Amino acid sequence: MAGHVEDRWWRDKTTDTGEVVLNEKGKPVREKTDLYGKGLRYRVRYYVNRRERSKSFPDGKLGRAKAFLAKVQTDALTGTYVDPDAGKVRLRAYVADYLKGGSDDPGTQQTLQSKLERMVFDFFGDCDLVEITRDRVREWLGWMQTRGGKRLFSATYRASMFDLLSSILSAAVDDGKISENPCRAKSIKRPKPVIRKVVPWEDEKLWRIEDALPHPYKIVAHLGAGLGLRQMEAFGFSPDDIDRRKREAHIVRQVRWINGQPTFAPPKRGKTRIVPLGERLERSIDHYVDEYEPLVVTLPWVHPAGELVSARLLINKAVDGIRRRILQNPHSARLWQAQTFHSDIWVPAFTAAGLTYVKHQDGTHALRHYYASTLLEQGVSIKALSEYLGHSNPAFTLKVYTHLMPSSHESARRASDKIFKPRVIPGAA
Repeated sequence: MAGHVEDRWWRDKTTDTGEVVLNEKGKPVREKTDLYGKGLRYRVRYYVNRRERSKSFPDGKLGRAKAFLAKVQTDALTGTYVDPDAGKVRLRAYVADYLKGGSDDPGTQQTLQSKLERMVFDFFGDCDLVEITRDRVREWLGWMQTRGGKRLFSATYRASMFDLLSSILSAAVDDGKISENPCRAKSIKRPKPVIRKVVPWEDEKLWRIEDALPHPYKIVAHLGAGLGLRQMEAFGFSPDDIDRRKREAHIVRQVRWINGQPTFAPPKRGKTRIVPLGERLERSIDHYVDEYEPLVVTLPWVHPAGELVSARLLINKAVDGIRRRILQNPHSARLWQAQTFHSDIWVPAFTAAGLTYVKHQDGTHALRHYYASTLLEQGVSIKALSEYLGHSNPAFTLKVYTHLMPSSHESARRASDKIFKPRVIPGAA
């Protein structure tokens, strides 16, 4: 790559005919230019794809200018050179292309877009990729702690957002848009997630919440604590998903909302599963069906424009007999959204039960934790529990619930005693 460092303050003196004037040692005589003392002194000029580029440096920084030129030339030879103008791409526009290469699941796309709007675009605005510097990332990390003074976000959530932005900027490096990912700098500290140990409910707490729930929704506690269903899996559950001969429940769908439109979708990560069904829970479901006729619902599969699928849903919001505020979305009259159920039904049950609702501990997910802890107490293996919960792998289940596994101390003592039990020696008195 051709290039040179230009001194904008001094130049070679020339005659009227354009010849360079030399001194007694045969070297060019230097004279001040009209720009002397004005602006940056040194300008590095180089060519990329036959197009001239330049970068200027102040007086006294000739060494830095030469080093920059050397680096540019080396990067060009090794194929690592990044055009400074390549990063002049709006962050929002680049993210739109980045998301196209990710999951094609509309629910995942919606979640990512929502997080980006709230936690990335709100701070960085409509900036270019090259404007996301290390200093800006540090400012962003500080801003996320309070989101402009409005709300405190947990370190775990901030860490997930940091990872998301870092992955976007790493992709920009791979695409030749920027030369480095500022999130990878040693001076940038990733938020340290707070690891919370699962504290399963005591039996009494489960019973008090079940008693306090409105009658049409006591079944939610049964499905969560008895089958380990997630909230939206419970709303997508059908009595037709039960294999009565084998006494098994087939968890094959959940209700998911995409831009205000309900859809059916497979369980989280597409992990359909079979869960053993206890006799008492089966009777509880049968009693519920006798009292509340299941509702046949037809929804698109996965995507609002997907193939229509019908299912006879167990939980029927349309006939629960509970007076509520009028919602504009017609689908909300028969199907629950997660946050609406949380605020209208779940949290008020704690008040009715005389309990204090604790965030991050008392959501409907606590029913799954109760289910997991109960199975572990009964000696169910981590591998089996992982399958029943629909986890990605047993290692994740072990990480979440290892502290709830029954102690092996007594078994270890018995094994040790067996090894060192008294021996009968022939001929011994």
